[in-house]
Amino acid sequence: MRTALRAAAVAAVAVLAGPAALAHATPSGPGVTARVLAQRTVGDTDYTLREITVPPGQATGWHYHDGPVYAVVKAGTLSHFDSTCASDGVYPQGKVIQEAYGPSYVHIGRNLGDTPLVLEALYVLPHGSPFSEDAPNPGCPFE
Repeated sequence: MRTALRAAAVAAVAVLAGPAALAHATPSGPGVTARVLAQRTVGDTDYTLREITVPPGQATGWHYHDGPVYAVVKAGTLSHFDSTCASDGVYPQGKVIQEAYGPSYVHIGRNLGDTPLVLEALYVLPHGSPFSEDAPNPGCPFE
């Protein structure tokens, strides 16, 4: 899987070579920041490479995506939870995550560490879709 994701990342860089466009959504959690590194539309699909930073003790907020997202942890550790409140993965620096998509895959990314979490994420979305769709907390004792 890692080889396939690396190949996808190389292809994404080739596709995204060109002028970056403005972001059309913002991260949901307090203090979470994101910047667009590259963006390209091919046919009906937007390919966007973003750098996302989550401060210690903060989270992305509950959400889902309208298309697949592939990310690598550049710094810190991502603790990822699904709508059952269970951890569906812990990803330290250097690890890759591929997120499912659609309203049936509500999830949250949390930084439970004491250093900033930095992700480099490739969004493959239907043209014009937001980076994420906000979702209510599904009843978990954390945000």
